Amino acid sequence: MATKTRIFVVEDHETTARALKMLLETQGYDVAVAHGVGSALEHANREPFDLLICDISLPDGSGWDLMKKLSAKERVRGIAFTASGSDEDISRSREVGFLDHVVKGSDAEDLLRVVKHALNNRHSTKVPRTRATR
Repeated sequence: MATKTRIFVVEDHETTARALKMLLETQGYDVAVAHGVGSALEHANREPFDLLICDISLPDGSGWDLMKKLSAKERVRGIAFTASGSDEDISRSREVGFLDHVVKGSDAEDLLRVVKHALNNRHSTKVPRTRATR
């Protein structure tokens, strides 16, 4: 039996985290959720994952900080999922290693398309140009 693809969602807003988890599970993914940088680091040390979907504004730090810490140990494939689609935020997401930057409120199909792209290109060493899905 094949192992399900594991997606790790880091989102402090309970309703958003629950909705993301449900959406991704309906697509056949195994989804774990953390609500802050500290709990995400603890979880990541215990459980491997294939893709990170991470809010940028977290109660105990930023998604950018989390991505830097996780990437210091090994390559992390991640998607920034946040309320801001400013050019500055998109650029910063790219700088810390996120493959894409999706603005909350985007169509669910857009997010799923970005997730599939990130997972299908998991072995590529070239990181695609980051964009905001609006």
